[in-house]
Amino acid sequence: MAQHQIDRLDRKILQLISQDARIPFLEVARECNVSGAAIHQRIQKLRNLGIIKGSEFVIDTYKVGFQTCAYIGIILSDIKMFKPVVEDLKKIPEIVECHYATGKYSMFIKIYAKDNRHLLQIILEKLTLIPGVAHTETFQISLDEIFRRQLFVFDMENEEEDLEEEM
Repeated sequence: MAQHQIDRLDRKILQLISQDARIPFLEVARECNVSGAAIHQRIQKLRNLGIIKGSEFVIDTYKVGFQTCAYIGIILSDIKMFKPVVEDLKKIPEIVECHYATGKYSMFIKIYAKDNRHLLQIILEKLTLIPGVAHTETFQISLDEIFRRQLFVFDMENEEEDLEEEM
């Protein structure tokens, strides 16, 4: 898939909305020194290109009773089963991430459970019963999430310096 070139305004918009998905478009417009309509159009363009995949509220899993977070590697019996396994994994609401991986494991998942007993139940009664899953291995139980953030690699300060030099 070709990478779309985004300009300075797109990068500034992405910076602002990645820090706060609920920021009003008019506030983004003020920060970017453009009209609200321009921001609306740019954000729609970024959505249509798949650069922005949505917005979300982050739920504190501990406060809603899901105290255990685990990372599990999955070995498939046959790589041709990848797509059907993914579809079955999507049906397990406790799985919040699934990654296609290289090496020994075909995929890694991140899963939340109420406690260790619930985690074991999910593994034994759901994961291992999926056709195509040959083996699972639980690597880590997370003790606490220290921080979580969106990937943001645009260096806006250096870009502003570059623009000043161009002028």
